[in-house]
Amino acid sequence: MIAKDIMTADVLTVSPGDTVEDVVRLLVDNKISGVPVVNEEREVIGIVTEGDLLVRSQELHVPSYIQILGGVIYLDDPEEFRDTLRKAIAVKVEGLMTEDPITVEEDTTVEEVATIMAENGINRVPVTRDGKLAGIISRADIIRSLSIKDPS
Repeated sequence: MIAKDIMTADVLTVSPGDTVEDVVRLLVDNKISGVPVVNEEREVIGIVTEGDLLVRSQELHVPSYIQILGGVIYLDDPEEFRDTLRKAIAVKVEGLMTEDPITVEEDTTVEEVATIMAENGINRVPVTRDGKLAGIISRADIIRSLSIKDPS
């Protein structure tokens, strides 16, 4: 079985210029937990999830650092802080989305998709055809596919 066999083809999407408020409303109204971000050519350029929205609500943790010989050495990851700050103040999707999300092609096996999701700790993966969004697979789709398999 391959990704094309279990993906949801009718995918709700957002664009980088949409507002964060629009995304929240889309997720809540459709009872979904994430949505791909596509450009005008329907190429997947990001993804927004409930996790990204939770970042906006958390207390910011400024990276710890020490000064040695006039230089600054960060004890925490300053890139992670910058990413968290960017998401915390985002007004538009482009500031909130996780860029360059993991995607799979339509002919990727379901086993490969499940492995990718488990190894990367992700709940959904956009499916592409010729570089354009063709569908999306969630953990629930993977579980449903298990019941479709021949038990023999």
